[in-house]
Amino acid sequence: MNKDSLIKLVNDKMWPKTDADIPSFKAGDTITVTYRIVEGSKERLQSFRGTVIQIKGSGKTKMFTIRKVSNGVGVERIFPLYSPHIDHIEVNKSGVVRRARIYYFRDLTGKKARIKEKRVVTTK
Repeated sequence: MNKDSLIKLVNDKMWPKTDADIPSFKAGDTITVTYRIVEGSKERLQSFRGTVIQIKGSGKTKMFTIRKVSNGVGVERIFPLYSPHIDHIEVNKSGVVRRARIYYFRDLTGKKARIKEKRVVTTK
């Protein structure tokens, strides 16, 4: 068994999700991530809704960071994109930003922290 086939085998076993299971999103989009939390023998689903700050990595190790403001405190959470704990990802709004990593978003408050929404034009 050569190195490439071993890597493929490990990737298939550890990360059963494919690109078809995950919606397309980018920095500036508002998304809701629903993930499983296991506490002892109990299991529950919890949602985290926020703005995508960055997407980094490649392949099966790709990760993304989401930021939201909860009770006046900024909360950021980093999720592995192909994690088996993620139940589903829903894209709520597509934002218009000019950068791939919007770290400047951390310092903004109030109206300055808004991101323009991408308009979708439908033709009849």
